[in-house]
Amino acid sequence: MTTLTGTTILSRAEVRRKQDGGNQLLDENTLSTVRSALSSGDLGMGNLSPAGDSDGAAISAALTASGRVLGSDALRELTLAARAELTGAGPLQYWLDLDGVTDVLVNAPGEVWVERHSQLSRVALDLGSENSLRALAVRLAALAGQRLDDASPICDGSLPDGTRFHGVLAPLCRSGAVISLRVLRQDHFTLEELRSRHMFPPEWYPLLRNLVQRRANVLISGGTGCGKTTLLAALLGGITESERLVTVEEARELNPPVAHHIPLMARRSNVEGAGEVNLADLVRAALRMRPDRLVLGECRGAEVREVLGAMNTGHSGALATLHANSVSGVPARLEALAALAGMTREATAAQTLGAVDVVLQLKRHQGQRLVCEIGVPVATESGLGMETVARWNGTGDPEVEPGPWAEFTRRWLT
Repeated sequence: MTTLTGTTILSRAEVRRKQDGGNQLLDENTLSTVRSALSSGDLGMGNLSPAGDSDGAAISAALTASGRVLGSDALRELTLAARAELTGAGPLQYWLDLDGVTDVLVNAPGEVWVERHSQLSRVALDLGSENSLRALAVRLAALAGQRLDDASPICDGSLPDGTRFHGVLAPLCRSGAVISLRVLRQDHFTLEELRSRHMFPPEWYPLLRNLVQRRANVLISGGTGCGKTTLLAALLGGITESERLVTVEEARELNPPVAHHIPLMARRSNVEGAGEVNLADLVRAALRMRPDRLVLGECRGAEVREVLGAMNTGHSGALATLHANSVSGVPARLEALAALAGMTREATAAQTLGAVDVVLQLKRHQGQRLVCEIGVPVATESGLGMETVARWNGTGDPEVEPGPWAEFTRRWLT
């Protein structure tokens, strides 16, 4: 075993044994045979594409039909290897499948980092040459239905299994390509589980539960990777079965345990520059779907106008996430996004004061994701402000502002 930055990881030899058990028999001829069988429907399973073969049954059947595999163990290993090459991330797929991994980051062919259980560590994996890394990035972009080449050297999309993919090609980066992969979490934590993991103090549990049940309009703010989506998914678990939930996202990350759920996802333009459906378009469409709850996975542009408008026109109980460094930084962030939609500071302040009930601020502290502040919008002489009613540093009891906290809890807790 090898230890890097305090985290135990597999040595390179151990990784190669696990990854290459099937690769020993997997060559381009075998892959070509499998592709042909899958596309032709010769397996008696219909015209099944690799992206739709979630359990690997069609790939396994194609490998068996090729006559190149003997023995169940070899078939199983070769199926996993073929799936990684056809529908997955190739040599990176092992890490994506590893329990507890949230991100796989490739800076160079021999520089691969993995975040597992909130600990970022470099792993002993060599992807070969810069050309090999570039080819992997291009293939992943194609799997995501995107274009990645010299004319379009930056790509963002989702792989068939929901993994978020971001790629950048040289010369924008220093070595072939830079690849960032974020794992789509299939299981979501409940509020009770987040409380047991100390994401927020126990005293705030009934408050967070009531914010959902009493249909507060909530903004969840924080930096990248601080747990905004995790908290949002947990809050959505408190929605009743009789409510119709419409979620709007750039790439699907939310899978709430709600019976009546309609997920909408944005679509980028094609290579001709046509066919784009942005978040603002989807929010407007969602409002015509008779939603009981409207959720925006991430508010990052002009769609803020539609979201604030929805919150102001009877769509209570809406939730959205926002990038901001603190509760006090939320007004400036909202004003910047609203300016993209042509809204003035005065209009943004008026809309926010009438729409948003509470801001939940998250941060990462020593590897722990925390709800560190609770704030409410207030009117100031300069326009929109935010008042922090409670703070928590991850240990001990939270600090509260007696007057504002009492008023806040009277509305949402008692």
